[in-house]
Amino acid sequence: MSSTPPSSLHLAVALDGAGWHPASWREPVARPHDLFTAGYWADLVTEAERGLLDFVTIEDGLGPQSSHFLDPDERSDQVRGRLDAVLIASRVAPLTRRIGLVPTVVATHTEPFHISKAIATLDYVSAGRAGLRVQITARPNEAAHFGRRTIPRIEAYDHPDTGGLVAGLVDEAADYVEVVRRLWDSWEDDAEIRDAATGRFIDRDKLHYINFEGRFFSVRGPSITPRPPQGQPLVTALAHQTVPYRLVARQADIGYVTPHDAEQARPIVAEIRAEQEAAGRAGEPLHVFGDVVVFLDDDQAAAESRRARLDALVGEPYTSDARIFAGTPDQLADLLQELHTAGLTGFRLRPAVAGHDLPAITRGLVPELQRRGAFRRAYEADTLRGLLGLARPANRYAAATA
Repeated sequence: MSSTPPSSLHLAVALDGAGWHPASWREPVARPHDLFTAGYWADLVTEAERGLLDFVTIEDGLGPQSSHFLDPDERSDQVRGRLDAVLIASRVAPLTRRIGLVPTVVATHTEPFHISKAIATLDYVSAGRAGLRVQITARPNEAAHFGRRTIPRIEAYDHPDTGGLVAGLVDEAADYVEVVRRLWDSWEDDAEIRDAATGRFIDRDKLHYINFEGRFFSVRGPSITPRPPQGQPLVTALAHQTVPYRLVARQADIGYVTPHDAEQARPIVAEIRAEQEAAGRAGEPLHVFGDVVVFLDDDQAAAESRRARLDALVGEPYTSDARIFAGTPDQLADLLQELHTAGLTGFRLRPAVAGHDLPAITRGLVPELQRRGAFRRAYEADTLRGLLGLARPANRYAAATA
């Protein structure tokens, strides 16, 4: 589904504080005193760009991190608190040149109009390297931050007794993305005239009301921000089961999935492709990335020992929705290429310890993949859509007017 060569993998990294392991901040290479500084995030993204990665995602949320996914906890031995992901991306954008920047956006309690102009602004600041990772939340305590509605407590997102709550939140996220996408198109590309001689700055006929009326939103538009440089910045989403697979199939350019091996990956990819066809998007590019947590060292025993040491600091084994890999760059390259044969077009790697495993990805894994002819040796595009082999889409309202 991508225009890139079939042997070429796409690579992204998911950045979350000091790393994905809850004890990562206690490692000697961690910088816990710098987590809330711009320089810390600039250093991480610069390292990712040094490794020629396609993009970084930046985690975010509407409540403190928790060892319980749906409830806050009282732990004081793990990192709590975050900077705003969109603002982090906007801050580091001028310090980078080619890597994509994909902050997390929680659709459940935020407004699509505000997010549309925030991501459009990020696309301008980065000269065409913006995207977003859309996320839902079913945490009752986070709903209480806004006071607009209550959300009943559920046992798990995939629990059979959710009463349609999760499906409703996913449907809301799909409408949210639809509004965002229409607002990005609400200015035609040549709407700004900027003709000082005639005094015309804008062609009002090339601004369009989107007039979206749905179950969750009623938005007139147009946006206050001109159409982004990419036309449509990338929309991405993490999905674990059929309902969110449909969100990916309906609205995303990239879906992140969490198979633990090629045997699990094949039916997941097949289901997403079937949902994509059912959504009427069979002819459109849609990347499916596999998520992997990585403990990466030159020696497998060292990686496994490091994981065990971090687990001991927390007092329990670290678990994840994604596969947890502990080993060498060569072994990880083998795994990624095996998963690639199952239909995954790329991978989003989650560094267990950002200060250790991100450089291990860029300076160990990337050279190994390059040696195998499976990863780029230079950036071949200036925009994030270009890196992913995605064309700049036509403006839907301009096409309708024509």
